[in-house]
Amino acid sequence: MLVWLHGILLDANLSRSLARALAARGNRVVLLDLLGHGRSEKPRQAGAHRMDLYADQVLCLLDELGVDQVVLGGVSLGTNVSLLAAVRAPQIVRGLVLEMPVLESAAPAAALTFVPLLLEVHYARAILRLVSRVVSRLPSSGIGPLDSLLGAVGSDPAEIAAILHGIIVGPLAPTVEQRQAITVPALVLGHGIDLVHSFADAKRLASQLPNARLIRTRTFAELWVRPARLTAEIASFLDRVWADCEPREPVQPGQAA
Repeated sequence: MLVWLHGILLDANLSRSLARALAARGNRVVLLDLLGHGRSEKPRQAGAHRMDLYADQVLCLLDELGVDQVVLGGVSLGTNVSLLAAVRAPQIVRGLVLEMPVLESAAPAAALTFVPLLLEVHYARAILRLVSRVVSRLPSSGIGPLDSLLGAVGSDPAEIAAILHGIIVGPLAPTVEQRQAITVPALVLGHGIDLVHSFADAKRLASQLPNARLIRTRTFAELWVRPARLTAEIASFLDRVWADCEPREPVQPGQAA
């Protein structure tokens, strides 16, 4: 099974097409709306939105589903949460698909992006609440990434502020030493277009994970706009992960190993 996680302020709609494509190839795919996102509850306390608590939510989901072997993956926030979950439960995670990690190289750009946004949702709350009410009434477009973006814009400013505040004050990713101890197969997808999702971070992460392969995407939206190449790469990766996990027939006495 693959559990795929969305980016910050987005939701599962972002990846429904990817999930369907992978399911058509024989994979079981679960999309999770993390707390504060999509159809999940939206607490307005920042303490509920730490990334390490998001990782706990993923593990609780697996426990609820009775799953003891899983591949975790996601984009941006989803990648960081997947890494944290892999550190917390290495016996469960069999592989990782990590798109656009946000690590050390991105820290200054992330601060310049999220801190002003946090201030905006605090001090321009009345205007933003009016915008959110208008957007939330728009009908679904049927286009997953667009609906996910509209869902983010249509969120209440107080809910957005809680998410941003919680993520800023909590741990963003495992330490370098913890990453180096993650030995499961990993597929890292990165691009070099925006500073928050620096290709340097993707390249560094791939070098830190002992069993990782790095793929440079053509654009930050390739998986959502022109997904065929990357979907095929992810599907092949999943096939290899689960093939390696299949138990071998015991060798009988007198048989060649």
